Parts: sequence; structure tokens; C-alpha cells
Amino acid sequence: MPASKTTATLARLYARPGFLLRRAHQISAAVFEDECRSLALTPAQFGVLTVLKSHPGLGQSSLARALGFDKVTVLRVLRGLEARGFVAREPAPDNKRNVSVALTPGGLDVLTQAQKPAERAYKRLLAPLSKTQQEELVVLLQLLTGELEDDARAAFVPPGGR
Repeated sequence: MPASKTTATLARLYARPGFLLRRAHQISAAVFEDECRSLALTPAQFGVLTVLKSHPGLGQSSLARALGFDKVTVLRVLRGLEARGFVAREPAPDNKRNVSVALTPGGLDVLTQAQKPAERAYKRLLAPLSKTQQEELVVLLQLLTGELEDDARAAFVPPGGR
């Protein structure tokens, strides 16, 4: 294949929204993990801790839906947080087959410590954009995810419904 055709093919790939969204996600995760390095916290773990602070005792399935995670992913994240003493899992009081999850004091402490680095990561990620562009990006991403939610592999249902 001639070099000009190869360049054009790659340019089309690199301009595809899916490619750019995946790359932006990789960069977002790397920036977050860099800012939260001293806490050894990932974006997924931060999300779980944040949801559990707002909804203590949430079931694993509801937690997965609240973050748009599949059940395997949420279980993997929970096991890591549980091993570090940040969450406790126990049979749900209303149905012993379900598992409810709550923050431990250590989990609340690390979540509190993560607030400033998470905010730095957010600002760092959006720094290349003007204030107007930052607002537009968030609105566009909300529109995109809201309109295409039914196409997702994992359901997203915030606690308390949509």
C-alpha cells in the first residue's frame, strides 16, 4: 500500500469518535491514577467509594448499575477494596442471597483524602480546553451517553432510578 494511502487510512482511524473516546478514557485514567498515586486508588475504586458514601448498604448489583459496570468488574473492584479494608460485604438483611456493601471507616478516610487529588485530576484533564469548551464537552458527553445508553453492554441506573 502506498505511503499516502496508509497515512489516509490511519488518519481516518485516528479521527473516529470511538478511537478518540477510548484514548481520552486512557488519558483520563492515567491522569487520575497519577494524581491519586499516594493513595493507590483507581478511578473505578474512587467511583465505588463515592457511590457507597451516598448509598451505604447498596447491593452489589445496584452498585454495578450505578457505575455502569458489569457484575464481574464490580466484583473485582470490591475484592480489591475489601482486601485493603475499605469496604465490607455482607448478606443483605432483606435477602440473604444478595450482598450489601458499605464503606468502612478506612474507606471513608481514603475517600476523604482522595477528594483533592481527584479534583486536581479533573482540572488537569480539562486544562487544554477553555471554560466554555469544558462545559460544552461535558454537555456533549452527557448527551452522547444518555442517547446511546441502551446500546451499552452494562446498564447504568443511578441509585434511586433515572
